[in-house]
Amino acid sequence: MRVENKSPTFKVASAIFNLLNPVPFGLFVAVMIFDFIYANTGEVLWVKSAAWLVSLGLIFAIVPRLINLGFVWFGKNRTAPAVKLDFWLNLVAVVTALVNAFVHSRDAYAAIPDALWLSIATVALMAIGRVVLAWQNIGFKEFGHE
Repeated sequence: MRVENKSPTFKVASAIFNLLNPVPFGLFVAVMIFDFIYANTGEVLWVKSAAWLVSLGLIFAIVPRLINLGFVWFGKNRTAPAVKLDFWLNLVAVVTALVNAFVHSRDAYAAIPDALWLSIATVALMAIGRVVLAWQNIGFKEFGHE
């Protein structure tokens, strides 16, 4: 998220966003790994740990999404389409993770395969959002175009 604003409130919000934004992605990747391990081993510990991690990921996803909402939709400056696309991809990923949390609240044997597919979808949506932002930030100078 790159917006040209130098107010103290913007700097604090940007720092909080940059600090907390990667945390849910890491937790959701761990959920996906734990679901995959549970699907292959049947050890209940993995799916119960994944349930805790998806809940923590949702808690940590709230603040960055609210800050991003303010910057993208209520900010004074116009934002790039890539930033808006990243916002929507992350929003859909958080909703997918919320559904995943409800699936993980089932009995361990009833959670798989739904939980695994929801975990994969959550991670894929967040990863695509990051790739879109990285592609927008690269610019054409990296490829020799001016």
